[in-house]
Amino acid sequence: MKLRFHTLMVLLLGWTLHLGAADAKTEFKDLNGQIQRPLATAGHKATVLIFVWQTCPVANAYAPEIERIYQDYKNRGVAMYLVQVDPDLDLESARKHATDYGFTLPVITDPKNVLAKYTSATMTPESVVLLEDGRRVYNGRIDNRQAALGKRRPKATVHDLRDTLDAILAGKDVKPRTTEVIGCYIPEE
Repeated sequence: MKLRFHTLMVLLLGWTLHLGAADAKTEFKDLNGQIQRPLATAGHKATVLIFVWQTCPVANAYAPEIERIYQDYKNRGVAMYLVQVDPDLDLESARKHATDYGFTLPVITDPKNVLAKYTSATMTPESVVLLEDGRRVYNGRIDNRQAALGKRRPKATVHDLRDTLDAILAGKDVKPRTTEVIGCYIPEE
């Protein structure tokens, strides 16, 4: 009994420390040198983090849709960030990738994967949605266009990220949920 209690306490302590690794004050510089606080969710109806790896073909194929989502929601109270997870990505390469793929949303590099660990993101392109109070309500795919590795539908039939954002903006009670992401693994340190 004591062993189980101590094991439980160690697990809880580890979970608490993990959550404390990042908070609303955690800062990142975007590709323009501006300070961004992607976990400072207050004042936004929703905050979206989309994790990408610049060499992941699945993530790169989603670039036009990521940009469309940003354009459709940026003036509706939704903050959105593209999070580059490659630990070896230099600033010049990150800028080139953003330019090549037409990203205008804030792009931040997170070589230590602080945000991925905090939000439990494990794949690219994975989207995470946080509410104004910081609660995570969605981890998962952008839509269902990627049916399997190497297999894409011509058109998405389920728009998970957009549906989540639309529900939040409509004032609906959004329950936390997760969907499977097909893409590339986020590297572990």
